[in-house]
Amino acid sequence: MHESIMELMWRTSHLSGGNVSYVEQMYEDYLRDPNSVPDQWRQEFDRLPRHTEHVSQDIPHSAIRDHFLLLSKNRKRAIPVATSTVSTEHERKQVRVLKLIEAYRMRGHQVANLDPLGLQQRKPVPDLDLRYHELSEADLDTVFQIGSLFFGKAEAPLKEIIADLKQTYCSTVGAEYMHIVDTKERLWLQQRLESVRSRPKYEPEFRKHILERLTAAEGLEKYLGSRYAGAKRFGLEGGESLIALMDELIQRSGKLGAKELVIGMAHRGRLNCLINILGKNPSELFQEFDGKRSLSGSGDVKYHQGFSSNVMTPGGEVHLAMAFNPSHLEIVSPVVEGSVRARQDRRGDSRGEQVVPVAIHGDAAFAGQGVVMETFQMSQTRAYRTGGTVHIIINNQVGFTTSNPLDSRSTEYCTDVAKIVEAPIFHVNGDDPEAVAFVTQVAVDYRNEFGRDVVIDLVCYRRRGHNEADEPSATQPLMYEKIRKHPTTREIYAKRLILEGVIDEAQSRQMEDEYRDALDNGRHVVKSLVLEPNTALFVDWKPYLGHEWTAKCDTRVDIKLLQELGEKLCQVPENFVVQRQVGKVLDDRRLMSAGAMPVNWGHAELLAYASSLHQGHPIRLTGQDVGRGTFSHRHAVLHNQKDGSTYVALQNLSDNQPRFTIHDSLLSEEAVLAFEYGYSTTMPNVLVIWEAQFGDFANGAQVVIDQFITSGETKWGRLCGLTMLLPHGYEGQGPEHSSARLERFLQLCAEHNIQVCVPTTPAQVFHMLRRQVIRPLRKPLVVMSPKSLLRHKQAVSSLEELANGSFQTVIPEVAEQDKSKVKRLVMCSGKVYYDLLNKRDAEGRDDVAIIRIEQLYPFPEDDLGEVMGQYPNLESIVWCQEEPMNQGAWYCSQHHMRNVIRRLFPGQDLIGVGRPHSASPAVGYTSVHLEEQEKLVNDAING
Repeated sequence: MHESIMELMWRTSHLSGGNVSYVEQMYEDYLRDPNSVPDQWRQEFDRLPRHTEHVSQDIPHSAIRDHFLLLSKNRKRAIPVATSTVSTEHERKQVRVLKLIEAYRMRGHQVANLDPLGLQQRKPVPDLDLRYHELSEADLDTVFQIGSLFFGKAEAPLKEIIADLKQTYCSTVGAEYMHIVDTKERLWLQQRLESVRSRPKYEPEFRKHILERLTAAEGLEKYLGSRYAGAKRFGLEGGESLIALMDELIQRSGKLGAKELVIGMAHRGRLNCLINILGKNPSELFQEFDGKRSLSGSGDVKYHQGFSSNVMTPGGEVHLAMAFNPSHLEIVSPVVEGSVRARQDRRGDSRGEQVVPVAIHGDAAFAGQGVVMETFQMSQTRAYRTGGTVHIIINNQVGFTTSNPLDSRSTEYCTDVAKIVEAPIFHVNGDDPEAVAFVTQVAVDYRNEFGRDVVIDLVCYRRRGHNEADEPSATQPLMYEKIRKHPTTREIYAKRLILEGVIDEAQSRQMEDEYRDALDNGRHVVKSLVLEPNTALFVDWKPYLGHEWTAKCDTRVDIKLLQELGEKLCQVPENFVVQRQVGKVLDDRRLMSAGAMPVNWGHAELLAYASSLHQGHPIRLTGQDVGRGTFSHRHAVLHNQKDGSTYVALQNLSDNQPRFTIHDSLLSEEAVLAFEYGYSTTMPNVLVIWEAQFGDFANGAQVVIDQFITSGETKWGRLCGLTMLLPHGYEGQGPEHSSARLERFLQLCAEHNIQVCVPTTPAQVFHMLRRQVIRPLRKPLVVMSPKSLLRHKQAVSSLEELANGSFQTVIPEVAEQDKSKVKRLVMCSGKVYYDLLNKRDAEGRDDVAIIRIEQLYPFPEDDLGEVMGQYPNLESIVWCQEEPMNQGAWYCSQHHMRNVIRRLFPGQDLIGVGRPHSASPAVGYTSVHLEEQEKLVNDAING
């Protein structure tokens, strides 16, 4: 059976439908003049539906596309869709040439000249060989149709076609984009690359500017190396093209309408970017090298510091912000995304056109750290979308001291992880700064056009070791022998411009001298720097500075307003059908709002949000199951049982209410918590909440907690009002569903850096959440939130307690007692209170008082002393916890309790009661759990 032309093209194509553009062009010619195409093609097109109306104005392609679609559906069944045949050898070779073109588009990057050192050993790619496609040198002078107009011509000799393909895909730019499913994006990239053969001709002034940027990059490193020999700076030598790249990225983004860029990067090249891109004054950097203190608190090393400035671009003034970053490398990326989303929300920039995230990575970290994948996976989700990120890899071709890339990753490129979101990847030789500028322009334009991530792999090298005190030849002798003989990027480019007559040697030396003079005199070296920036859209942090922890704030709400809000929370749109159990929840909440039922945890929490929104405070709530609530207590997002639509009452309280954002997150802790940290450090007026599915899972984000949330203010002066809700409680659910690791947070507490609270009533969570946003103090809030208490019959509050109360750091004994008869005082936090209460009441022990410490840090010594002082005849004082005694609050909080005891009851000691010391947070057997719980409760009450 003979194959039709289209069937043969389909079968031999690398990408289904990859030849459509070629066939469409021929189809256009056919529609204009059937005799202008070969007989075989005319016979093929004669069998398609004809559309003759308005041909000259609009030639329809639907017929040819539908034909290919039908071919796609039927190709596995080998059913021919046309009867005409490919009867000439030239036609068969034409199809093979199209296949060769597709091969270069798909795999040309694998033979591109990407390594400045020439050390990469690339494997041969059979697909790029003429013989693989049954072509030979005898065909080189034969003219073939190209299949698209991207090269500016419809046909050319095969040797010319190959030369154009090699120039486009195999020179100093290696482009990967054929993995992109969206045809529009793929063809857009194809056009941008092929129309200029990946090498546009730049004007002399632009080329001089590139050289000036390279001069600045190299000049700073030389200056610091001379002035501070041996000091760590994690220099950019070998990757100087990054400065030209960043300059072009900023200028082009500004031209396209960007008003802010937020940059995240690790330490490699950071100082160079701070001085030569953001315009930090060199004299300030020199002071840091000299060891002078510029910040209160602990401070941080100079290559972790952030900075912000404004620069002028063709599109106007652009604000630049470099995020602070610890040595955990890639963790800054989701922090940047959160900060960008906050800025976009502030500007109403829903498409992400005005605020652009830029993430600069190291090659080994990009391939090796899981948070990179998590951040990519977030990029197009509703909760975390920022309109695409420009990712730049400073690819030194070696990670730390690893001597072989085989030990750094399992894939060909360090960038392969980006393919999970179909990001285009531009590998570029760092010694060709014009190619670097070109891919930067394409990347920025792609991000602006499609709102998706894009990756630039800047293949360069590291002239020195991991740091300036490291001797790299110990592990990479061959590489560093080559590097010692290799000229710098600036030397190579300056020589090129001199040979081409763009500049002369005197001009080259003048650039170097001018830059060195600027450093000597401590002048700014960024010519586009705006020295008096427009601060109209800057966040004013002054209202949040200088507040004491003990400052009171009024969290009361008029009871009538609470009732009105409660009723609105229970309303659903007409014809909106809620699930049966959810309907019961709403019915109960209506009774709670009317005062006919005690308020439970879920309703108190939603009333806290509603009343805060009413007072003008925006709220953002995210986590893996926050719409419903992991324990089905929240139901802030209702789902129509008929059509799957959703309704959020908290977004429909009034026409002019602030933004209420609620999203279920992807199954990640590290990246999403880092995102919310970045958001909260940028939007101080928003109540930002992240809820863990189980509090135990927060340990997957320990880097964020350690390096940002608990220490960011001390290291960098960054205020943060993030709230973390961490379900915690010992209910026989095993080691991974019991403990949010309270002890870890308390161990991190110092210098009033965070708040740690363990609320036990709905009223407490109501006032605690409102206090967090109403009080101008901005400190992270860590909440050991409940599970079983969400529905505990005793864990309820009255509507009056919400309306007229406040958050109590210590809750005194609630029973009517003769305090002079109390001999034993039991202190506790959390769920165990109700077990203690029921045990005491069951045994009729009126000589035992139970008080709850609801805020463990900052520890309320004064409030505890006021309550404890009401018991003059105490004989024993007990701290009771559900956690093992080597965990929980015991070790980190006992000294605070003892301070109060020593002051009020000299000679008394504190008794600790809890589960036995354990390597595991909890037991896995229900029977053992119950035995332990009974024993610790009995020991606390009866001794």
